[in-house]
Parts: sequence; structure tokens; C-alpha cells
Amino acid sequence: MGVLATIARGGSRRRRGIRGSAIALVRTVVLYFLMAAIGLTFLFPFLWMLSTALKDPTQVFAQPPVWVPNPVKLDNFYKAVTQVPTLRYLRNTLIITLVPMVAIVLTSSCVAFSFARLEWRGRGLLFAILLSTMMLPGQVTMIPLFLLFHRIGWVNTFKPLIVPSLFGSAYYIFLLRQFYMSLPREMDEAAVMDGANPPLIWWRIILPLSGPATAAVAIFAFIAYWNDFLGPLIYLSRASNWPLALGIIAFRLKYVTNWEQLMAYSLMVMLPCLMVFFFFQRYFIQGIALSGLKG
Repeated sequence: MGVLATIARGGSRRRRGIRGSAIALVRTVVLYFLMAAIGLTFLFPFLWMLSTALKDPTQVFAQPPVWVPNPVKLDNFYKAVTQVPTLRYLRNTLIITLVPMVAIVLTSSCVAFSFARLEWRGRGLLFAILLSTMMLPGQVTMIPLFLLFHRIGWVNTFKPLIVPSLFGSAYYIFLLRQFYMSLPREMDEAAVMDGANPPLIWWRIILPLSGPATAAVAIFAFIAYWNDFLGPLIYLSRASNWPLALGIIAFRLKYVTNWEQLMAYSLMVMLPCLMVFFFFQRYFIQGIALSGLKG
């Protein structure tokens, strides 16, 4: 009887194991199905943009909608590039993207190092004030900033889009501070014993060790400045100073909009952001994850 009972208990455990595996498999399938459905929902606008960029003008508003263009109009991309001074817009975009990106990474890193690694009076209060500025909507400061830059003669120049980045960003400072606080302080103490001052510690120790967080900030800044539409629209009224984001206006004519060329142009404008994210997403995700280790 003891042998039979043992066999029965073993069979019961196997059945429970098989049932548990089946339930786990069903949960996994349902989870992946939901994730795929959500992914397709976010991918739908991109697919429609790509389809419209390859269509003949007569198919853009056809009913029922045409998903697969026939014929495929690849020359829409050539027409979109040649209709506007793309090279000039690209040059302007690189200036107001790369310069602020480098500046904001360095300045935010320097300020974050001060908040995270140095001891000085009023540090906590000043950091709280810095965080409070993140709650202030940009619409509140839009008009005062425009009046200020207009008064000093910076309108229709790149200075309003570049100079503010020299003072850092509250969000990037917070992100980098969280990462810096997770680094062991023994490295600072050892460097001080070797005669290093705070700027040298920041440049030679902290920055080399904060590659993922710095890369995340750089990616954030690049995407934000590359896609910025409102800032150039406010401060750059001359078409010769427009970036790629404002070049979209050229496709909205007085009586008609060339939607197929507009979509082709928009795809080319967003392509660098997609490439930056896909090639550097490992650093981006790692930087975001590590920045939350210590608060």
C-alpha cells in the first residue's frame, strides 16, 4: 500500500506540474498577444505615413483607403527634398541640435556632480528649488523669454535656442545626480588624498564612470532639440534660418497641401531620431535603469 500511495502522490504532482506549465504557457501567449496589439497600435501612424509617402496624389484620400500604393511613387522623396532647401535646413538643424546637446550634457553633469558629491551649505534647499522649476509649464515662461530675447536683439538668431542649454536642465541634472549618488564615495576620498580637486575628480573619475547615464542624457537632448518645432517657430522668422522641423511648412501651400511629399519629408526628418535610438538603446535603457538605484 505504501508503494501505491507513493506512486499516486507522484502522479498527482506530475499532473499539477503539467497543469501549472499549461497555465504559464497560456499567460505568456496572452501577454505577448497584448504586447503585439499595443505595439501595432503605436506603429499604425508610422505605417500610414509610410504608405502615404509612396502614394500617387489621387490615392491619398481615396475611399476605401489604399494601404498598398499602386504604383509605388518613390519620386515623392526626391520631390520633397528638392522642393525646399534641405541642405540649408539640415545645416541649421545640426547647429541648434549638436551644440546644445554637448553643452547641456557638460553643464548638467557638472551641476549634478556638485549636488551629489560635494558638501556645501544650502545644497538641499537649492536642489528643491531646482526640482520645483520642473513643475513650471513652458507656456508660462514663453512670452517673458521672447520679450527678453527680443530686447537684447537675439530674435532671428540661433542664440535663444543655444544659450539656455549652457545653464543645464533641471530634468537632466536630476537624472545624473541620481546616478552619481550610486557611485562609491571612496573613489572621491582616494582622489582627494592624491591631491585631486573637485573639477579634476568630476572630469577624470565621475564622467568616465557615468557613460550609460551620460549617453541617456545625450539621446534625450538630441531627440528633443532635433524635433523642436515651437522654439524655432517663435524665434526664427527668416526662412533661411529654419531647421528641418520648420521645413514642413513649405508643403502647406495657399490652396492645397502636398500630403504625399509632406509625409515623405516627415519620414526623412524623423529617420535620424529612429537610428539614434535603435543603435544606442542599450545605453539609453541602462542609463535610465541605473539612474534610479539611489534617490
